[in-house]
Amino acid sequence: MYDFETLVDRRKTNAIKWDIKDNELPMWIADMDFKIAPEITEAMEEKVALGAFGYENVPEQYFSAVRSWYEKVHGAKAKTQWMLFVTGVIPALSSTIRRLSNIGDNVVIQAPVYNMFYNSILNNGRKILSNDLIYNEETFTYDIDFLDLEEKLAQPLTTLMLLCNPHNPVGKVWTKEELTKIAALCEKYHVILLSDEIHGDLVLEGEDYTPIFSLSEEFPNTVSFVSTSKTFNMAALHSATTIIPQEKLRLQVNRGFNTDEITEPNLLSIPGSIAAYTKGEKWLKELKEQLNKNKQLLVEFCEKNIPEVKVVKGTATYLVWLDVRELTDDAEKLANFLRKETGLFLSAGNVYGGNGNYFLRMNIASPQSLINDGLNRLAKGIKKFKD
Repeated sequence: MYDFETLVDRRKTNAIKWDIKDNELPMWIADMDFKIAPEITEAMEEKVALGAFGYENVPEQYFSAVRSWYEKVHGAKAKTQWMLFVTGVIPALSSTIRRLSNIGDNVVIQAPVYNMFYNSILNNGRKILSNDLIYNEETFTYDIDFLDLEEKLAQPLTTLMLLCNPHNPVGKVWTKEELTKIAALCEKYHVILLSDEIHGDLVLEGEDYTPIFSLSEEFPNTVSFVSTSKTFNMAALHSATTIIPQEKLRLQVNRGFNTDEITEPNLLSIPGSIAAYTKGEKWLKELKEQLNKNKQLLVEFCEKNIPEVKVVKGTATYLVWLDVRELTDDAEKLANFLRKETGLFLSAGNVYGGNGNYFLRMNIASPQSLINDGLNRLAKGIKKFKD
């Protein structure tokens, strides 16, 4: 049994999440408040014990660990020669956008979506074309508008589509059929499909996620970005893998990575990642059990105490998308009020685009004592906001 109840005190440790006032409770940014698997810590301690911190290569053992993980955990086969090491999903994504498209090109996204997608596109001089997800206010679920998607992919200046698989912030796990339909449309209109799969290991219930690279026999012109960072709470190690089945495309992307200098690992990223992929499965299983308990606690609390807040029915990630349309059409205003009045720090949905102005995003990857504290603050703040 692993410990998911002891809070790691990260105040005054340079942790972005916990750089807050004494009375505040951060439940916004996507990192966890649990200790990482001890097997990972042990591997990194062994590396540090060498006492020499020079330049590092990425060994074949790293790529073999990634390959074995996806085959064992997700039933998806990827060849090691398809893989490129990078220092993070977003740096890799931004570099790929620069290499595979031109300034002024359209990049299709599906809002509401992870806010860093907007930065990666706009900061590089490309244009956002959003295929907004369709929200069902009765079932609290999202779906893809495929007619609109095809219209946007067909536009002459559309060269890339950026997919979030599973989807952050709505927690949606796209089915293999949906992904096949997306990939087929991209193929039809000569659009390269980029897939951020950083939350792929965090499917809490129902059908598992389908890695885009697993569709490579039919659709080879895809780029998948995966990492241990969300799964095992290792974001600061700056380690990720880009998986590209098509050789010519892989060479293009790799040239961009080298130009942008994002392929050199730090001292701990390789041993930490290898340990995660080869020894972390049991820890992940117990983590997901804890996250399911936390989510059930949240759902039941909202139904009983704050029925105005509806929980969107996502099945992946530890980020919960809360529908607050009965309270406001400006989630940022509500989020600021909650932080000021109760100290509870949630993400306002406005930054994710689409219909995000009706939603808050809440991180439930914390010990239950913190979840209870956060929910009580939320109920207190909602009552004050209504009054």
